[in-house]
This record gives sequence, C-alpha cells and structure tokens, in this order.
Amino acid sequence: MPYIASIGTYLPCWGTPETRVPGDDEDAITLAVEAGRAALRSGAPVSFVVLVSRDLPLLESSNAAVLLAGLGLDPELEVTERLGGAPATLDTLSSARPRTLVIGVDTAPAGAAAAVTADHGMQVRAAGRVARSLPVRTRGSAGDVRDYGDPRLLQERGFLASLRASWMDTPVAVAGVGHEQAVDLCAGTPAPLPTTGASSGLFALAAMAESGDTGPLVGVEQASLSGISVAEGEVVIHRREPAARPSAPCTYVPGSDIPISLAAYERAFEAKVRWEAGRHFGSEALDFPPRYRIGDDGALSSEYELVPLPRVGTVYTAVTVRIPVPGLKTPYSLAIVELDGVDVRALVKVTGAEPNSVAIGDRGRLVLRRVALRSGVPDYGYAFEPGEIEELEGAA
Repeated sequence: MPYIASIGTYLPCWGTPETRVPGDDEDAITLAVEAGRAALRSGAPVSFVVLVSRDLPLLESSNAAVLLAGLGLDPELEVTERLGGAPATLDTLSSARPRTLVIGVDTAPAGAAAAVTADHGMQVRAAGRVARSLPVRTRGSAGDVRDYGDPRLLQERGFLASLRASWMDTPVAVAGVGHEQAVDLCAGTPAPLPTTGASSGLFALAAMAESGDTGPLVGVEQASLSGISVAEGEVVIHRREPAARPSAPCTYVPGSDIPISLAAYERAFEAKVRWEAGRHFGSEALDFPPRYRIGDDGALSSEYELVPLPRVGTVYTAVTVRIPVPGLKTPYSLAIVELDGVDVRALVKVTGAEPNSVAIGDRGRLVLRRVALRSGVPDYGYAFEPGEIEELEGAA
C-alpha cells in the first residue's frame, strides 16, 4: 500500500475558469513537466516515473527523454508511458512502488497533476476494479475519433453499472465525469475538477487532502472503473493554477513545413532541453548555448562540461514582432532574460502573457515549451513566463 508524500497540479492560464486550453506552445509533455516539477518541490526522492495520458505527442518514439530533461531528473531513471484515463492513473497510483512520480495529463480540457509516493504520508490502497467494454468513444490508429453520442447509455450501462458491480462503498469523490454527475454519485459534495481524463483522479486526491476527506475515490472512463481508498496522512500540495483568461487575438499565415535535422536536434538536445550552459575546463565562464573556444595560444578547445542554469531571471530587454511570419501566430514577444546568479543572458520567446506586456525589469521563470513542430517532430526549448516567482511556483 503506497503512501503519497506530495501532489503537484498545473492548469494553463488560457481558457475559462471551468475549461482550460493549452497554449500554442504547450502539449502533454510540457503540461506533465509543470505538474511534475510542482510535486517535486517537496524534495521527495524519485526513482521511477509513470506518465498516464491519451494525448502523448509521440507514439512511435519515446517521450521519456524530454520528460526527464524538463523535470531535471537523471536520464537513467525508468519511465513508463501508459495510455489511459482516470482509472489507469488510479490503478498506477495504487500499485506504485515508493519513490514513484505518477503524472496524469489531459489536453481537452487541459490540465496535469502529479503525485510522489514514499514510505510515509497519505495512505492509499486499491479498493476495486471493473473492466467492461462499452466503446462509446473510439480513436483509431489513424487518429480518427468516433463518438457514438449516447450519454444516457454511457451513464446507465457505463459507469453506473460498473460502480454497482464493484461493490464499493459510496464514493467521496468521482473522477472522469462532469461535476453534476459526480455530485449525484458521491456522499456529500465533492470539489469541482478541472479535467475528466488521466489527471482528474490526482486533482480529486489533492482536493480530498486539502479538505481532510477520507474514503473511496473512484475513477471512471466509459465502462471501466478503478477505485482507491484514501486514508489520513500528511501530504504536501503545490498548485500552479493561475487565473484563467482568454487568448489574445492573433494572425496566422500558413507556411511550408519546416524540415528537421535529427543530427542537429541530437547535438543540441541536452543543453537546450535540460537548460544547461557549457563551461570549459580551467574556466569559470559559461557559454549558452555551449560552443567551442579558441584559446590564447590559438588552440581549439572542444572539451566542456554542462552546467545547469537557473530557471528564474529578469528581463534585460524585450521586443514584440507584429509582422506576420509564415507558420507562426503573430504578434508575439521575445525577451533577453538575465538569469539569476550567473553571467548568462538568454534570448527566449515570452509565454503565458499577452504580446507586448513584458517590460525591462520584469521578473519571471524559464519554462519548458514546445518551440516548434518540425517534420511532425515536436522540438522543445525554454520560454519566459513573467510573474512574481513565488506566485508562479505555487504555495505549499
């Protein structure tokens, strides 16, 4: 029976209070990184990572390298990518080994949540599981979605029938359905959840921990169900849930597909996605991006080590691009950010803010974002998210 040491949640700033949408530079991996880093703020050690979602960017290739790099974790850690919704996440959590980071991600509505298991904390255990087939909504190998469109059938022969078959006590919270349906199924009034997929069970777990509720937590998806029993225990919660706001008007000029050089992608990956600078041996100066140097004696120095860079900084200068650029939504802002504690300035795109809203001296943090989609391959890097650092990082 695992214990939960910490929970982290993340919601994009775009959308409405009820329904968030990912930004143009966000996908399941960047959402997962935000929630995972929030959970890791507790300092709990991690040896295993499990990512649960139905919206993984890459299916033929692993997403693990980008996920671990964005989280700042050892690239040798074991990562499991699991396709599923709310039941899959609760299944994973109830059987997880200590020191496991479990992340659930959704993109419609958008949100992500993560939990770190440990040898102490809030105890959870498996309480029930029902696997039934009622394919009301399907997605084929080509990505085609078919929705049977019968909500009454889904309710009566789907999650209600599965809940009766599970012989579980009346749930305290239900993840995977809308709030009104959850209220009808629960004892008391559960907290509204911002998602209905893989992350919803972890959002529900965080709400139960904050309110001090214990008892059954159920995750449903169509006719499948998984339930856990939540007991008392101390857990640290970090939320990154900024107030929702509508996206700014923009212009989009279609452009030709940008080709990718996988050789260049591989060479730049560690420094760009792990946010690291190069330091040549015998020198304290940092180069970002890392590069070769010519010494005073004219010799080429190609040996350097990668050094993690701070992820907070101050805007040194900024500019807003208003001329339409093929393949990009315009206008958008760029900033040169002076990183805290090191002699490094980085040119990055501004994210999570209206164009032309960033000024010299503004504080913020560097966050992993999808900077481009080249030949169908998501290319990741860092962007500047303005705001007070404590507010951006969330409160315990």
